[in-house]
Amino acid sequence: MRKWLDVIHQRLVFAADRSPVLTVLMLFAAGIIFWGGFNTTMELTNTETFCISCHEMRDNVYPEYKTSVHYMNTTGVRASCPDCHVPKQWVHMFVRKIKATNELYHHLAGSIGTQEKFREKRLHLARIVWDTMRRTDSRECQNCHDMSHMALEKQSRKAMIFHEYAQANSKTCIDCHKGIAHRLPQAYVDRAFEDMLDTMHIAFENRKDQCYVCHEGMAHSDWD
Repeated sequence: MRKWLDVIHQRLVFAADRSPVLTVLMLFAAGIIFWGGFNTTMELTNTETFCISCHEMRDNVYPEYKTSVHYMNTTGVRASCPDCHVPKQWVHMFVRKIKATNELYHHLAGSIGTQEKFREKRLHLARIVWDTMRRTDSRECQNCHDMSHMALEKQSRKAMIFHEYAQANSKTCIDCHKGIAHRLPQAYVDRAFEDMLDTMHIAFENRKDQCYVCHEGMAHSDWD
């Protein structure tokens, strides 16, 4: 290998001495070809078709996604797998693709090769995604649902008070919206969310928000 590298190096030096302009042009063209191939590969792996090309995704989470509002809704706007799970910014996308090579190992190892294995690991896998979204302030969610751009007064009363609380207390989308595209793992209990609800109840009571706004069918409170 070292011998071949030495030969290539010598020929490049010789070519640069004989025709430096041509050498620069050839290197420039090679760079374009490399970058084009690399970017094309990135784009091909950033499609829903690629995401469900392995049976682990196609047979487990994809059928759930197809029943969600992100797949079919009144506006006809669909958020596909990469819209939610792959960053749009190039640097973050590249980092995500590098980390995804770990998924290839588990695919080959059969770590979640059956639905039984998938169910056993589902809570662990979900928590990895939730923790990532929390660290990035639900970056992929906010590509479409930026809270700073929401007209809260046009939302339902329930949505408005929840989003007002989230903005005032540095909460992010995934803190409340787990399970919106995929079913929650069995036996999952979100203690942090329950603690947040306790705090929110106090805040809503101080604001004189009505219980029935969130709890359908509940009678109006005493301060109505």
